[in-house]
Amino acid sequence: MPAKQGNIAREFVVFTPGMDAVPERNRPTLYQELDRDYDNFAGHVLVSQYTFSENWPTWEIHPKGDELVTLIAGRATMVLDSPEGERCVVLAEPGDYVVVPRNTWHTARVEEPCTLQFFTPGQGTENREAGTNR
Repeated sequence: MPAKQGNIAREFVVFTPGMDAVPERNRPTLYQELDRDYDNFAGHVLVSQYTFSENWPTWEIHPKGDELVTLIAGRATMVLDSPEGERCVVLAEPGDYVVVPRNTWHTARVEEPCTLQFFTPGQGTENREAGTNR
């Protein structure tokens, strides 16, 4: 198989359960299509990258696995909601990361415009607007 090359900001990568890498262009309908085309994303991992200039408007949770969030540039605080209360993890230097445990609601506060890269086990992901009960 030939090598695959792209830019993670424009073209995400899906790792199948067999660990094959499948590039997927970032587009508005991507997440619905991932569920449809990849068996509700069962056993898959999505590698993606986003740039943020504002706090996330939602919380999210991934029930099927831990999520790796790595800071590429800028500064952000990941807020993890646990039974013990909120835990804040500051990502201040490129390469800083947090592993968000499965079944942990989390969101990001943007301290300065930042770029984050994600390794997400997407099956069963849920989102809630900030300010709603989790």
